Amino acid sequence: MSTTTQQLPESVAAVLGPRYRAVAVPVDGGDLHVGVWEPEDVGATGAATPTAVLIHGITASHVSWAALARALPGVRLVAPDLRGRGRSRDLPAPYGMPRHADDVAAALDHLGVREAVAVGHSMGAFVALVLADLHPRLVRSLHLVDGGMPLLPPPGVAPQDVAAAVLGPAADRLRRTFPSRTAYREFWSDHPALGPYQDEVVTAYVDYDLVGEEPELSPATRPAALEEDIRELVDGASVQTALQGLPSWPATWYVAPRGLMDEVPPLYPDAARERWTRALPTLRLVTVDDVNHYTVVLGAHGVRQLLPYLEADLR
Repeated sequence: MSTTTQQLPESVAAVLGPRYRAVAVPVDGGDLHVGVWEPEDVGATGAATPTAVLIHGITASHVSWAALARALPGVRLVAPDLRGRGRSRDLPAPYGMPRHADDVAAALDHLGVREAVAVGHSMGAFVALVLADLHPRLVRSLHLVDGGMPLLPPPGVAPQDVAAAVLGPAADRLRRTFPSRTAYREFWSDHPALGPYQDEVVTAYVDYDLVGEEPELSPATRPAALEEDIRELVDGASVQTALQGLPSWPATWYVAPRGLMDEVPPLYPDAARERWTRALPTLRLVTVDDVNHYTVVLGAHGVRQLLPYLEADLR
């Protein structure tokens, strides 16, 4: 097993904590960067250890799960940087939900994990769905956090324009450069969905999301990866197929009351919740209180509301 030695910013290492290690997993085209938090109980090792695989969002990284890792000290957590993001940014195209699902499956196999609770946030929830469909032996249950259900067109928006209309503002930063880490922190401090909630976890998430050297720092996510993946969030064939099999899985869908810019309506307004819970009657809907699309996983208040459901599945 290859453990990577890439140096992390001090702010990131402090938040990830002593349970954390980074592993390089061979996949098609190179190495997938995977963060692993081992249980605090050193005796609780091996394939039988309760394990969750954590799959991040479309322009995020595995560091987005740091708050959840703190809240689950007795569980092994496996959290990859998806292809085209974070320290996996140099893995080549194609991207897409099946490709990401295969990469996640490779990480679990590499680590000797026989079965895991699959937790996905935003686009990661779509990846989790497809993982369950393509690699059912690896998935015990699904936890889909403000994602997973295809996005419905807002009034006046054509289906082919939905993903760009909803997620476009969140992706604008990918084509920008920043002269310093301080400048990137300031960019996020002005962001309505994260600025008011900035703490050490958010700071670590922001600091990890930079590549290059000053004064030409850039966000890690490849614009080409976003462009290839984004349409699948509306009507991707692999997602549609996975949804047909969803009644076979214990699945919980968490929805946030505010969106990517801390706005109302959220990513999944009432019409979308009614549409998908009616179409998928076995899907358990959990409305998370007083969070937005980011803070549902980055903030302690959001994490506390996910915990009872996750802990029940990880026993």
